[in-house]
Amino acid sequence: MNSGRQLLTSGVTALAPAIWGSTYLVTTEWLPPDRPLLATTVRALPSGLILLLISRVLPKGEWLWRSLVLGTLNIGAFNLLLFVAAYRLPGGIAAMIMSVQPMIVLILAALLIGDKIRPIHALACAMGAAGVVLLVFKGSTALDGVGVAAGLGGAACMATGITFTKRWGRPQGVGLLPFTGWQLLAGGLVTLPFTLAVEGLPGSLTGTNVFGFAYLIVLGAVISYALWFRGIEKLPALAVSFLALGSPVVATILGFVFEDETFSALQMVGILVILVAVVLAQPRPPKPQGPPPGTPPTGEEPAVLAPKPAAGRGGTRP
Repeated sequence: MNSGRQLLTSGVTALAPAIWGSTYLVTTEWLPPDRPLLATTVRALPSGLILLLISRVLPKGEWLWRSLVLGTLNIGAFNLLLFVAAYRLPGGIAAMIMSVQPMIVLILAALLIGDKIRPIHALACAMGAAGVVLLVFKGSTALDGVGVAAGLGGAACMATGITFTKRWGRPQGVGLLPFTGWQLLAGGLVTLPFTLAVEGLPGSLTGTNVFGFAYLIVLGAVISYALWFRGIEKLPALAVSFLALGSPVVATILGFVFEDETFSALQMVGILVILVAVVLAQPRPPKPQGPPPGTPPTGEEPAVLAPKPAAGRGGTRP
C-alpha cells in the first residue's frame, strides 16, 4: 500500500473512534439513565439484523463460533463495559482508562500474530497514554471503582478483539457488511438475556431517547463498525488500536462545546502528544530498493564496447 492510500485508509478508519467519542455525551444526555445493558443491546442487535437483511449472508462452519467470539469481544462485552464506564465515570476519565488498549494490543499482536515490538511502538504507547492523561485527567475527580474496572475490562476486550479479527481475517467471498453484521448480531444476542433479566425493558421512551438510540444504531454501529473492521483488515493491529485514541479527543472537545467544560493549554498539549503517538504507530511505506550494482541508470543503454583491432605479426594494422 503506497503512502497516499495508507494515509486515506488511516483517516477513514479514524472516523469510527471519532464517532464513538460522542457515545459518552449521547449516553448521559439522550439515553434512559442507568441502563448500560439496554444501551448495548439496542445498539448492536438491530444493527446486525439490518446488515444481515441487506446482505442475506449467514456464517457457516467455523465462522459460527468465530463470529460469536468476535461479536462478544468487539461488540457485546466491549460495549457493555463501555456503557458501564460512561454511566459511572466522567466521559474523559473513562476514555483515559481505556487508553491502555494499545499497550495490550502491542503484547497480544506479538504473541498471536508475530508482529515485532519495536522501540518506536513502545514509545508511541507511552506517549499515547500520557497524552490522554494530559487531555482528560482532573485531580479533584473522585473515581468510581466499578467504573474503573469496567474501563479496564473494555480496553482488554477491544484489544483482544482487534488482535483476533486481524489474525482470523474475513472469510473468502464474504463482504464487509455481512461480516460486520455477524458480529453485531452476535454481540446483541449475547447481551439480550442479561438485559431482559437484569434491567428489563423501559416502561416508556421519550423522543430524545429514541433519537439517541437511532444515533447509536446508524452511526455508532452500522457505519462506524464497518469502517473499523475495514481498517483492521488493511492496517497493522497496533496502528488501528492507536486510532482509537481519537475517541477521548472527541469526547473532550464535545464536553467543552456542549457541557461548558474547561479546555486548558495542558489539554491542547495532550491532543498534540496523542496525534504524535498515532503518527508514530502508523506503518511506514517500504523504502525503494536501489538498482543492483552494475545496473545502468534508467533510460540509458549500456555502453557498447568497440572491438579491439586485430593484432598482426608486425603489430597493429594501420
